[in-house]
Amino acid sequence: MPSSRWTDWARAQGEMIRDRAQWRSIRDLDADGPRGVLDDGSSVVSFASNDYLGLTRHPAVARAAHEALDRWGTGSGASRLVVGSRPVHSALEEELAEWKHADAALLFPTGFAANLGVLSTFATEGTMVCSDELNHASIVDGCRLARAAGARVAVYPHCDLDALAALLATSERAIVVTDTVFSMDGDAAPLPQVVELCARHDALLVLDEAHAILGPELGARDTWDACIRVGTLSKTLGALGGFVAAPRPFVELLVNRARPFIFTTAPTPADTAAARAALGVVRSAEGDALRARLCEVIDRVRPGHTSPIVPVVLGDETSTVEASAALLDAGILVPAIRPPTVPPGTSRLRVALSAAHTDEQIDRLLDALAALPVRQPLGV
Repeated sequence: MPSSRWTDWARAQGEMIRDRAQWRSIRDLDADGPRGVLDDGSSVVSFASNDYLGLTRHPAVARAAHEALDRWGTGSGASRLVVGSRPVHSALEEELAEWKHADAALLFPTGFAANLGVLSTFATEGTMVCSDELNHASIVDGCRLARAAGARVAVYPHCDLDALAALLATSERAIVVTDTVFSMDGDAAPLPQVVELCARHDALLVLDEAHAILGPELGARDTWDACIRVGTLSKTLGALGGFVAAPRPFVELLVNRARPFIFTTAPTPADTAAARAALGVVRSAEGDALRARLCEVIDRVRPGHTSPIVPVVLGDETSTVEASAALLDAGILVPAIRPPTVPPGTSRLRVALSAAHTDEQIDRLLDALAALPVRQPLGV
Protein backbone atom coordinates (compact mmCIF):
# COMPACT_ATOMS: atom_id res chain seq x y z
CA MET A 1 0.00 0.00 0.00
CA PRO A 2 1.25 3.54 -0.66
CA SER A 3 2.47 5.60 2.28
CA SER A 4 -0.04 7.99 3.78
CA ARG A 5 0.75 11.66 3.98
CA TRP A 6 1.06 11.20 7.76
CA THR A 7 3.73 8.52 7.34
CA ASP A 8 5.65 10.80 4.98
CA TRP A 9 5.29 13.68 7.44
CA ALA A 10 6.53 11.57 10.37
CA ARG A 11 9.57 10.42 8.38
CA ALA A 12 10.39 13.98 7.38
CA GLN A 13 10.11 15.13 10.99
CA GLY A 14 12.41 12.31 12.06
CA GLU A 15 15.00 13.26 9.47
CA MET A 16 14.88 16.85 10.65
CA ILE A 17 15.59 15.73 14.22
CA ARG A 18 18.47 13.53 13.02
CA ASP A 19 19.96 16.39 10.99
CA ARG A 20 20.11 18.47 14.18
CA ALA A 21 21.91 15.67 16.05
CA GLN A 22 18.94 15.55 18.44
CA TRP A 23 17.66 12.05 17.64
CA ARG A 24 16.80 9.90 20.66
CA SER A 25 16.17 6.19 21.00
CA ILE A 26 15.29 3.90 23.88
CA ARG A 27 17.93 1.60 25.32
CA ASP A 28 17.29 -1.20 27.81
CA LEU A 29 19.49 -1.31 30.91
CA ASP A 30 19.27 -4.48 32.99
CA ALA A 31 20.28 -2.64 36.14
CA ASP A 32 21.07 -3.69 39.68
CA GLY A 33 21.79 -0.38 41.34
CA PRO A 34 24.45 1.60 39.45
CA ARG A 35 25.71 -1.51 37.64
CA GLY A 36 23.89 -2.83 34.62
CA VAL A 37 24.01 -4.59 31.28
CA LEU A 38 22.88 -2.85 28.10
CA ASP A 39 20.81 -4.55 25.41
CA ASP A 40 23.99 -5.16 23.39
CA GLY A 41 25.44 -7.17 26.28
CA SER A 42 27.99 -4.60 27.45
CA SER A 43 28.45 -3.95 31.18
CA VAL A 44 28.29 -0.36 32.36
CA VAL A 45 28.19 1.79 35.46
CA SER A 46 25.24 4.16 35.22
CA PHE A 47 25.56 7.83 36.08
CA ALA A 48 22.16 8.54 34.55
CA SER A 49 19.67 7.53 37.25
CA ASN A 50 17.93 9.88 39.68
CA ASP A 51 18.00 7.20 42.39
CA TYR A 52 20.02 9.59 44.53
CA LEU A 53 20.06 7.54 47.74
CA GLY A 54 20.07 4.12 46.11
CA LEU A 55 16.73 3.19 47.66
CA THR A 56 15.39 1.26 44.67
CA ARG A 57 17.42 -1.72 45.96
CA HIS A 58 16.92 -1.15 49.69
CA PRO A 59 15.69 -4.38 51.36
CA ALA A 60 13.01 -2.64 53.43
CA VAL A 61 11.66 -0.81 50.38
CA ALA A 62 11.52 -3.99 48.28
CA ARG A 63 9.95 -5.93 51.15
CA ALA A 64 7.18 -3.33 51.56
CA ALA A 65 6.38 -3.59 47.85
CA HIS A 66 6.18 -7.40 48.07
CA GLU A 67 3.89 -7.23 51.08
CA ALA A 68 1.60 -4.76 49.31
CA LEU A 69 1.41 -7.07 46.28
CA ASP A 70 0.37 -9.94 48.53
CA ARG A 71 -2.29 -7.86 50.29
CA TRP A 72 -3.76 -5.71 47.51
CA GLY A 73 -2.58 -7.18 44.20
CA THR A 74 -0.87 -5.48 41.30
CA GLY A 75 -3.11 -2.52 40.55
CA SER A 76 -5.58 -0.17 42.21
CA GLY A 77 -8.21 -0.71 39.52
CA ALA A 78 -9.74 2.76 39.51
CA SER A 79 -9.24 6.40 40.40
CA ARG A 80 -9.04 7.37 44.06
CA LEU A 81 -12.50 8.96 43.95
CA VAL A 82 -14.11 5.76 42.67
CA VAL A 83 -12.78 2.64 44.40
CA GLY A 84 -9.02 2.94 43.81
CA SER A 85 -7.97 4.36 47.17
CA ARG A 86 -6.29 1.92 49.57
CA PRO A 87 -5.26 2.48 53.19
CA VAL A 88 -1.61 2.69 52.10
CA HIS A 89 -2.38 5.76 49.97
CA SER A 90 -3.83 7.69 52.90
CA ALA A 91 -1.05 6.54 55.23
CA LEU A 92 1.62 7.76 52.84
CA GLU A 93 -0.15 11.11 52.38
CA GLU A 94 -0.24 11.65 56.14
CA GLU A 95 3.46 10.95 56.44
CA LEU A 96 4.37 13.12 53.44
CA ALA A 97 2.41 16.03 54.96
CA GLU A 98 4.27 15.63 58.23
CA TRP A 99 7.62 15.43 56.41
CA LYS A 100 6.90 18.64 54.49
CA HIS A 101 5.39 20.52 57.47
CA ALA A 102 2.07 20.81 55.62
CA ASP A 103 -1.56 20.37 56.62
CA ALA A 104 -2.19 17.70 54.00
CA ALA A 105 -0.76 15.90 50.99
CA LEU A 106 -2.19 14.32 47.87
CA LEU A 107 -0.70 11.58 45.67
CA PHE A 108 -0.54 11.80 41.88
CA PRO A 109 0.55 9.10 39.41
CA THR A 110 3.76 11.06 38.59
CA GLY A 111 5.45 14.31 39.51
CA PHE A 112 4.68 15.48 35.98
CA ALA A 113 0.96 14.95 36.62
CA ALA A 114 1.23 16.76 39.94
CA ASN A 115 2.54 19.92 38.29
CA LEU A 116 -0.13 19.73 35.61
CA GLY A 117 -2.79 19.31 38.27
CA VAL A 118 -1.61 22.21 40.42
CA LEU A 119 -1.18 24.75 37.63
CA SER A 120 -4.38 23.83 35.78
CA THR A 121 -6.31 24.16 39.05
CA PHE A 122 -4.92 27.40 40.47
CA ALA A 123 -3.91 29.35 37.35
CA THR A 124 -7.37 30.43 36.29
CA GLU A 125 -8.48 33.40 34.20
CA GLY A 126 -7.07 36.66 35.50
CA THR A 127 -4.02 35.01 37.06
CA MET A 128 -0.42 35.73 36.08
CA VAL A 129 1.95 32.78 36.32
CA CYS A 130 5.62 33.74 36.81
CA SER A 131 7.83 30.82 35.77
CA ASP A 132 11.63 30.52 35.85
CA GLU A 133 13.00 30.03 32.34
CA LEU A 134 14.79 26.79 33.32
CA ASN A 135 11.82 25.12 34.97
CA HIS A 136 11.09 21.47 34.23
CA ALA A 137 9.00 20.46 31.21
CA SER A 138 6.09 19.50 33.46
CA ILE A 139 5.90 23.10 34.68
CA VAL A 140 6.17 24.38 31.11
CA ASP A 141 3.26 22.17 30.07
CA GLY A 142 1.29 23.20 33.15
CA CYS A 143 1.80 26.82 32.12
CA ARG A 144 0.46 25.96 28.66
CA LEU A 145 -2.70 24.59 30.26
CA ALA A 146 -2.94 27.75 32.37
CA ARG A 147 -2.63 29.91 29.27
CA ALA A 148 -5.42 27.94 27.60
CA ALA A 149 -7.60 28.63 30.64
CA GLY A 150 -7.07 32.39 30.32
CA ALA A 151 -4.11 32.93 32.62
CA ARG A 152 -1.17 35.09 31.61
CA VAL A 153 2.21 33.34 31.67
CA ALA A 154 5.39 35.36 32.14
CA VAL A 155 8.76 33.60 31.96
CA TYR A 156 11.47 35.40 33.91
CA PRO A 157 15.26 35.00 33.46
CA HIS A 158 16.80 32.21 35.48
CA CYS A 159 16.77 33.07 39.22
CA ASP A 160 16.49 36.79 38.40
CA LEU A 161 14.84 38.24 41.51
CA ASP A 162 14.65 41.78 40.14
CA ALA A 163 12.78 40.57 37.07
CA LEU A 164 10.45 38.50 39.25
CA ALA A 165 9.75 41.46 41.54
CA ALA A 166 8.94 43.65 38.54
CA LEU A 167 6.45 41.07 37.26
CA LEU A 168 4.76 40.67 40.63
CA ALA A 169 4.31 44.43 40.86
CA THR A 170 2.09 44.31 37.76
CA SER A 171 -0.48 41.76 38.96
CA GLU A 172 -2.93 41.54 41.82
CA ARG A 173 -3.32 37.77 41.47
CA ALA A 174 -0.06 35.95 40.79
CA ILE A 175 1.53 32.53 41.04
CA VAL A 176 5.29 32.02 41.22
CA VAL A 177 6.42 28.57 40.15
CA THR A 178 10.01 27.37 40.32
CA ASP A 179 12.12 24.26 40.67
CA THR A 180 14.07 24.33 43.91
CA VAL A 181 16.93 22.40 42.25
CA PHE A 182 17.02 22.68 38.46
CA SER A 183 17.13 19.28 36.82
CA MET A 184 19.65 19.98 34.06
CA ASP A 185 21.96 22.48 35.79
CA GLY A 186 21.92 21.19 39.35
CA ASP A 187 21.80 24.70 40.81
CA ALA A 188 19.32 25.91 43.41
CA ALA A 189 16.69 28.63 43.45
CA PRO A 190 17.19 31.47 45.97
CA LEU A 191 14.30 30.27 48.11
CA PRO A 192 14.35 32.76 51.02
CA GLN A 193 14.21 35.70 48.63
CA VAL A 194 11.50 34.09 46.49
CA VAL A 195 9.42 33.39 49.60
CA GLU A 196 9.84 37.00 50.73
CA LEU A 197 8.69 38.32 47.35
CA CYS A 198 5.62 36.08 47.36
CA ALA A 199 4.70 37.17 50.88
CA ARG A 200 5.13 40.85 49.94
CA HIS A 201 2.88 40.53 46.89
CA ASP A 202 0.44 37.92 48.27
CA ALA A 203 1.42 35.51 45.49
CA LEU A 204 0.88 31.78 45.54
CA LEU A 205 4.22 29.96 45.57
CA VAL A 206 4.54 26.58 43.83
CA LEU A 207 7.82 24.76 44.49
CA ASP A 208 8.91 21.68 42.56
CA GLU A 209 11.23 19.86 44.95
CA ALA A 210 11.82 16.78 42.81
CA HIS A 211 15.63 17.00 42.91
CA ALA A 212 16.09 18.67 46.29
CA ILE A 213 17.51 15.66 48.13
CA LEU A 214 20.13 17.91 49.77
CA GLY A 215 18.02 21.05 49.89
CA PRO A 216 17.32 23.88 49.73
CA GLU A 217 14.66 23.02 52.26
CA LEU A 218 11.89 25.09 53.79
CA GLY A 219 11.51 24.52 57.49
CA ALA A 220 8.35 24.40 59.55
CA ARG A 221 8.22 28.14 60.21
CA ASP A 222 10.07 29.95 57.46
CA THR A 223 7.66 29.43 54.59
CA TRP A 224 4.88 31.56 53.17
CA ASP A 225 1.39 30.28 54.05
CA ALA A 226 0.28 30.26 50.41
CA CYS A 227 2.80 27.63 49.38
CA ILE A 228 2.33 24.40 47.44
CA ARG A 229 5.18 21.90 47.48
CA VAL A 230 5.34 19.41 44.62
CA GLY A 231 7.48 16.32 45.01
CA THR A 232 8.17 12.97 43.45
CA LEU A 233 8.34 9.44 44.78
CA SER A 234 10.56 8.26 41.95
CA LYS A 235 13.88 9.94 42.77
CA THR A 236 14.74 10.37 46.45
CA LEU A 237 12.21 7.68 47.41
CA GLY A 238 13.11 5.18 44.70
CA ALA A 239 9.52 4.27 43.74
CA LEU A 240 7.02 5.87 41.34
CA GLY A 241 4.54 8.71 41.68
CA GLY A 242 4.22 12.34 42.65
CA PHE A 243 2.64 14.32 45.44
CA VAL A 244 1.52 17.75 46.55
CA ALA A 245 1.89 19.00 50.12
CA ALA A 246 -0.03 22.16 50.97
CA PRO A 247 -2.58 23.85 53.24
CA ARG A 248 -5.68 21.68 53.53
CA PRO A 249 -8.01 23.98 51.52
CA PHE A 250 -5.56 23.77 48.61
CA VAL A 251 -5.41 19.97 48.77
CA GLU A 252 -9.19 19.68 49.03
CA LEU A 253 -9.56 21.89 45.97
CA LEU A 254 -7.14 19.67 44.03
CA VAL A 255 -9.21 16.61 44.93
CA ASN A 256 -12.22 18.30 43.37
CA ARG A 257 -10.64 20.14 40.42
CA ALA A 258 -7.31 18.56 39.37
CA ARG A 259 -8.06 16.46 36.31
CA PRO A 260 -4.74 14.53 36.45
CA PHE A 261 -5.87 13.33 39.89
CA ILE A 262 -9.58 12.84 39.28
CA PHE A 263 -9.42 11.01 35.97
CA THR A 264 -6.53 8.60 36.43
CA THR A 265 -6.09 5.27 38.15
CA ALA A 266 -4.60 5.45 41.63
CA PRO A 267 -0.90 4.66 42.04
CA THR A 268 -0.25 0.95 42.52
CA PRO A 269 -0.24 -0.32 46.11
CA ALA A 270 3.26 -1.74 45.64
CA ASP A 271 4.74 1.58 44.48
CA THR A 272 2.94 3.43 47.26
CA ALA A 273 4.10 1.02 49.94
CA ALA A 274 7.64 1.15 48.61
CA ALA A 275 7.62 4.95 48.75
CA ARG A 276 6.29 4.86 52.30
CA ALA A 277 9.06 2.51 53.41
CA ALA A 278 11.64 4.66 51.61
CA LEU A 279 10.33 7.76 53.37
CA GLY A 280 10.88 5.97 56.66
CA VAL A 281 14.51 5.38 55.67
CA VAL A 282 14.98 8.99 54.55
CA ARG A 283 13.72 10.29 57.88
CA SER A 284 15.94 7.97 59.94
CA ALA A 285 19.58 7.95 61.02
CA GLU A 286 20.24 5.70 58.03
CA GLY A 287 18.87 8.43 55.78
CA ASP A 288 21.26 10.92 57.38
CA ALA A 289 24.14 8.55 56.65
CA LEU A 290 23.05 8.10 53.03
CA ARG A 291 22.88 11.86 52.49
CA ALA A 292 26.32 12.24 54.04
CA ARG A 293 27.66 9.59 51.67
CA LEU A 294 26.02 11.37 48.73
CA CYS A 295 27.76 14.59 49.75
CA GLU A 296 31.10 12.76 49.80
CA VAL A 297 30.49 11.45 46.27
CA ILE A 298 29.53 14.91 45.00
CA ASP A 299 32.60 16.52 46.55
CA ARG A 300 34.86 14.06 44.74
CA VAL A 301 33.34 14.99 41.38
CA ARG A 302 32.69 18.70 41.92
CA PRO A 303 33.83 20.08 45.28
CA GLY A 304 31.35 22.46 46.88
CA HIS A 305 28.48 21.57 44.55
CA THR A 306 25.15 21.32 46.39
CA SER A 307 23.21 18.77 44.34
CA PRO A 308 23.82 15.33 42.80
CA ILE A 309 23.27 16.73 39.30
CA VAL A 310 26.61 17.66 37.75
CA PRO A 311 26.41 19.09 34.22
CA VAL A 312 29.41 19.09 31.89
CA VAL A 313 28.41 21.67 29.30
CA LEU A 314 30.04 21.09 25.90
CA GLY A 315 27.89 23.37 23.75
CA ASP A 316 27.02 21.72 20.45
CA GLU A 317 25.00 18.56 19.95
CA THR A 318 27.55 16.61 17.93
CA SER A 319 30.40 17.00 20.43
CA THR A 320 28.10 16.05 23.28
CA VAL A 321 26.84 12.89 21.54
CA GLU A 322 30.43 11.92 20.72
CA ALA A 323 31.53 12.49 24.31
CA SER A 324 28.66 10.36 25.64
CA ALA A 325 29.61 7.59 23.19
CA ALA A 326 33.26 7.76 24.30
CA LEU A 327 32.21 7.38 27.92
CA LEU A 328 30.03 4.42 27.00
CA ASP A 329 33.01 2.76 25.29
CA ALA A 330 34.76 3.09 28.66
CA GLY A 331 31.83 1.41 30.42
CA ILE A 332 30.38 4.66 31.82
CA LEU A 333 26.76 5.54 31.02
CA VAL A 334 26.19 9.31 31.03
CA PRO A 335 23.42 10.71 28.81
CA ALA A 336 23.88 13.43 26.21
CA ILE A 337 21.35 16.16 26.94
CA ARG A 338 20.44 18.29 23.93
CA PRO A 339 17.76 20.76 22.84
CA PRO A 340 14.88 21.00 23.38
CA THR A 341 15.65 19.69 26.87
CA VAL A 342 18.24 22.45 27.28
CA PRO A 343 18.66 25.74 25.36
CA PRO A 344 20.52 25.70 22.03
CA GLY A 345 24.27 25.92 22.45
CA THR A 346 24.21 24.36 25.94
CA SER A 347 24.21 20.64 25.14
CA ARG A 348 25.82 18.74 27.97
CA LEU A 349 26.64 15.53 29.71
CA ARG A 350 24.39 15.18 32.74
CA VAL A 351 26.17 13.25 35.48
CA ALA A 352 23.73 12.02 38.13
CA LEU A 353 25.38 10.84 41.34
CA SER A 354 24.10 8.46 43.98
CA ALA A 355 25.00 7.36 47.47
CA ALA A 356 25.11 3.86 45.95
CA HIS A 357 28.14 4.69 43.80
CA THR A 358 31.36 3.19 45.13
CA ASP A 359 34.71 4.94 45.32
CA GLU A 360 35.98 2.67 42.54
CA GLN A 361 33.06 3.69 40.31
CA ILE A 362 33.74 7.37 40.95
CA ASP A 363 37.41 6.80 40.07
CA ARG A 364 36.32 5.25 36.76
CA LEU A 365 34.02 8.18 36.05
CA LEU A 366 36.72 10.77 36.71
CA ASP A 367 39.27 8.90 34.62
CA ALA A 368 36.80 8.56 31.72
CA LEU A 369 35.89 12.25 31.85
CA ALA A 370 39.57 13.23 31.89
CA ALA A 371 40.18 11.09 28.80
CA LEU A 372 37.42 12.68 26.71
CA PRO A 373 38.60 14.04 23.34
CA VAL A 374 36.80 17.29 24.18
CA ARG A 375 38.95 18.79 26.89
CA GLN A 376 36.71 20.89 29.07
CA PRO A 377 36.86 21.11 32.86
CA LEU A 378 33.95 20.17 35.06
CA GLY A 379 31.83 23.14 35.99
CA VAL A 380 31.89 24.92 32.63
